[in-house]
Amino acid sequence: MDLVLFGIQGSGKGTQAKKLAEEFGFYIFEAGGELRTIASSGSDLGNTVKSYIDEGHLVPFEIIMEVVRTAVLAQPASQKILFDGIPRDHEQMAAFNKIMDEANRPFVCVQIMVNEEQAFQRILGRATEQGRADDADEEKIYRRMDLFREKTIPVIQEYRKKGNLIEVDGEGAVDEIYERFKLAVASSL
Repeated sequence: MDLVLFGIQGSGKGTQAKKLAEEFGFYIFEAGGELRTIASSGSDLGNTVKSYIDEGHLVPFEIIMEVVRTAVLAQPASQKILFDGIPRDHEQMAAFNKIMDEANRPFVCVQIMVNEEQAFQRILGRATEQGRADDADEEKIYRRMDLFREKTIPVIQEYRKKGNLIEVDGEGAVDEIYERFKLAVASSL
């Protein structure tokens, strides 16, 4: 069973995804990282993606979904995939669901729930500890959080309505959160 991981920026989903992947052997599909990998591949698709990234433009929907399709089809049926950063909106959700259906890959969604103020403080802390400049700009942080509320929350609500969403409390220490996360998803693995 594959997993789709949701959480507002600063929820710790990247950290939790890595821990789960190590313990259970998931292949992590992280949309941004996947685009960067493809951009450096030298393939036709890679060159197209690279041109968008180099010019500072968003990679178009069709290309992102082709990257998802390519990554999904490249994995054997026995390899579990953990998706982080996709789908972000209803358009991506419809295309993602179709790709997963065609590949015969059932999945469950997990949302790491965290108070927005705590998430904000985590991001600022990350900027200081890890030197991540993009996390030091408060305006950019708020903009990303607004986008999450506006575009991704409706996707999460849709999966919730379908009974395909597990919620995990994301407050507390990393290891405490991981234990809750692992317990919550263990039944679907």
